[in-house]
Amino acid sequence: MRTAYEIVKAHYDANARRDMDGMLADIAADCRWTEMDGFPCAGTYVGPQEVLKNVFFALGEAFDGYTFALERLLDAGSDVIGIGDYAGTYRQTGKSFKARVVHVWSVADDKIRRFEQFTDTLRVADAMR
Repeated sequence: MRTAYEIVKAHYDANARRDMDGMLADIAADCRWTEMDGFPCAGTYVGPQEVLKNVFFALGEAFDGYTFALERLLDAGSDVIGIGDYAGTYRQTGKSFKARVVHVWSVADDKIRRFEQFTDTLRVADAMR
């Protein structure tokens, strides 16, 4: 059985490869995925298909070169903390942004059960104006 740290690291490794199937592989059917209020795809989505549609596809459609770069991954047992940076260029304005971000993950029974994002939404909003 993999640790929570290994499961979340596998998600980030898949993100770095641009492997969508790998990114979704360990997200539980009942996972509650929360994007911060004020972020372009703010809300809580349940399950991998909702995350795919309302987060990954939505950001890919709105931004050119949208990326997350992981700086540190912290092991807190069944919880894992990812710290890094978002970057991208908003298609409608042509403006770029870079924003610090923290992801808080909860893992149980070999699946991602909860995700919550904390980021500087003002930097993203400025690029969208």
